This record gives sequence, C-alpha cells and structure tokens, in this order.
Amino acid sequence: MLHFLDEGAGAVQKTVRKRRVVTTTLIILVAFGVILVPTYLLGVAVAESIEHAMDLFKSGSFRIPPPAESVASWPLVGQRVYDFWAQASTDLTGLAQRLAPQLKEAALALLGTVTGLGAGLLIFFIALIVAGIFMAYGEKGHLSAVQIASRISGPENGVQITDLCTSTIRAVAQGVVGIAFIQMLLIGVAFIVMGIPGAGPLALAVLLIGIMQLPATLITVPLIIFVIVTEGVTTATIVFSVYVFVAGLADNVLKPMLLGRGVAVPMPVVLIGALGGMVTGVIGLFIGPVMLAIGYQLFWRWVRDQPQPEPIPEQKQS
Repeated sequence: MLHFLDEGAGAVQKTVRKRRVVTTTLIILVAFGVILVPTYLLGVAVAESIEHAMDLFKSGSFRIPPPAESVASWPLVGQRVYDFWAQASTDLTGLAQRLAPQLKEAALALLGTVTGLGAGLLIFFIALIVAGIFMAYGEKGHLSAVQIASRISGPENGVQITDLCTSTIRAVAQGVVGIAFIQMLLIGVAFIVMGIPGAGPLALAVLLIGIMQLPATLITVPLIIFVIVTEGVTTATIVFSVYVFVAGLADNVLKPMLLGRGVAVPMPVVLIGALGGMVTGVIGLFIGPVMLAIGYQLFWRWVRDQPQPEPIPEQKQS
C-alpha cells in the first residue's frame, strides 16, 4: 500500500513540475514579447525620425522659426536664448559649424548610450532566462537559499533573511521599475497624442530617468515650455501641460505605496539602497536594497539581543 502511495505522490510531483515548467516558459515568452515589440516599434520610430530629418536637411526646406520678442525678456537667460535662437533661424549652417566639436562629442556620447542600452537589453534577456529557470525550480531554489542563509547567519535567521531578500527584490521591482514603466506609458501616450517629435525616444528617456530615481520633470517641463512656445496657449496645450506635469509627479504618490509594501524594513532604507546600488548599474539596483535591508535587520537584532545587566543583590541590613 505504501509503495502505491509513493508512486502516486511521485507521479503527482512530476505532473506539477511539468506544468510549472510549461507555465514558466509561457511567462518568459510573454515577457520577451512585451519587451521586444515596444523595442522594435521604438527602433522603427527612431529610424524613421532620423531618415525624415536627413531628408529635410538634404532638401534644404528645414527652417527654424524666429523667436518671439518676449523670449529676450525671460529672466537670467532670456537674451542668450534669444540670440542663439535667432542665429539658428537665420544661419543654421554657420551655427552647426561653430558647434561642430560639441555636436561631435554629443554624437559619440549618444552612440555610447545606444550601445550601452543594447548591451543592457541583452543582459536583461539573459536575466529573464535565468529567472525562468529559478521559477521552474522555485521550491528547490527557496530551500537552497534558506540553507545557505542559515549556514551563514545561523539557523534562527535563515528563513527570515531569505524572506527579506525576496520581499525586497519584489518591492524594488514594483516600486522602482514598475513605477518608471507606468510613468513612461502615461507620459508617452500624451507625447504621441500631441504629436511631439521623437515621442518614442523621449518616452524611453522617461523610463530610464525613473529607474535612475531622477524626477521625470527634467523631461516634461522643457517639453511643456516647447509646446507652449511653438503652439501657443490653447485648450489643447493647457490640458497637455497639466496632464504631463501631474503624470511626471505620479511617482511621488506611487513610490511610498509600492516601494516599502511587504518589506520588514522602512521604505527609506529600500530607497537609499536602490539609489546607492544604481551607481554600479541595473544589477546594483536590486543588490543594494537587499544588502542594506539585511544589514539593517541584523544590526537591530544585534542591538536588541545584547545581554541584560545582572541585578545587583540587595545588601542585608545589619
């Protein structure tokens, strides 16, 4: 009887394992599609924008409209902006020749950024495959992680540290990458509807800035100014400006809600770890919060577990 029960349990485990592998494979394929399709569309949009710009320059029909007189009255930088804009509208070729060294450096920096993005995308795909393997064998991986953590920090801390690592990585994925992706969608849709030139690359820049924990207003505010200057103050530009500005501040509301949710450490600890880890790259974005969260927990456990002073015995009265 026990033999048949063991065989039945083994068959059930094999079936569940096969289903888990199939489910994991489907999740990874969907993730590849979610990433590759927008990346392909972005690449096509960028290529078309570059081709269109080159055609305009070759045809000689590209003209920059002259600045309004009110630009010169802007505080601090008004006159400089007016002079630069005026020269660009009258002698764009001469301005380009004067700024040729700076343009060359900017082009090289842009090329390096594109190359880095390609390498980062490749690393991300490899990480997805590795994550799929971990998901397919999640139970064994979790047990191994608990054993390793218990061997390093003691049996009493193994499960807690493993759960803390899991919740911290999940919180960073939701509170940093997830919020940046939401902001990219909200702002990118507005760029496309308003017909902003280079809407795709600008939306991607919003995503990268969000991951780097910089405010999206670094992109949205200059674009709001550009739209108002070029289109004038209309109902459409006012709605666009208000919507984009509010969407650029959405992380201030969403980040406290998602970044520390389900993590047994304060939200600022996770945020500081993400900021410090981002200096070393995307992988550091996750390693930094995990290491800081574990250090925070172990430090306070060390503080609380200090031996209590022994009570001083009372002296007998003579």
